[in-house]
Amino acid sequence: MIFRKANPSHTDSDLDSRDRRRRGRRRDDDVPTWPQEDVAEEAPRAPSSGSADAERGHGPYDASEVESVDEPFEVGRIDLGGLQVHPVEGIELRLQVDEASQTVVAALLVQEDSALELRAFAAPRSGGLWDDIRREIASETTRRGGIVTEATGPFGDEIKVMVPTRLPDGQQATQASRIVGVDGPRWLLRGTLIGRAANEPEAAGPLLAAMAQVVVVRGRNPMAPRDMIPLRLPDAARQLGSDGADLR
Repeated sequence: MIFRKANPSHTDSDLDSRDRRRRGRRRDDDVPTWPQEDVAEEAPRAPSSGSADAERGHGPYDASEVESVDEPFEVGRIDLGGLQVHPVEGIELRLQVDEASQTVVAALLVQEDSALELRAFAAPRSGGLWDDIRREIASETTRRGGIVTEATGPFGDEIKVMVPTRLPDGQQATQASRIVGVDGPRWLLRGTLIGRAANEPEAAGPLLAAMAQVVVVRGRNPMAPRDMIPLRLPDAARQLGSDGADLR
């Protein structure tokens, strides 16, 4: 497996434009993968309504619900601090790093012309943060002249947004994203599907299945609701430098 920092130019628009150019053919260049056991491509069924502390029949999981949280490598998980990610064959892990602060702000799971951005936030004990965030995203999308579609997906309520944008070559285009969220015990995990996965369920399936294997490690420190749960580079990557490390 190759870990690498996400290219700052690897944006939603870039994925959309690449998707249009490459639709219908597989990428032939060497894509780093996780040569580990497969995760089923079918994402979990939608959870029943209830508070964040209600028993969930599937992931993403809270740290209290899994074994070996303190030693995730022993069970094959990659430790990113606030998130632990289970490797999946054919999916590449990248981390989005804020260049100014040199802090990790999101994990990006990439498969061909699709990607899933994962961000974790602190949430109130009462849960329901995803409902608020979803409404705010919808309002901002409408303000920007975009279109919002609500749906029920494998993790419950989700939204698809389409906003006008300008491609790197200057052409006008519409940028699509499919946004899902999971309320856990005092945390929210938000996933944003971009590229081909924003529009095609068969492309989204493996990425959502990988999201269902994620473990959220909020920690016990006090955090205000909506604060980002800190992420960090994996140990091996920090030892070898931040430009990327071969973690096979």
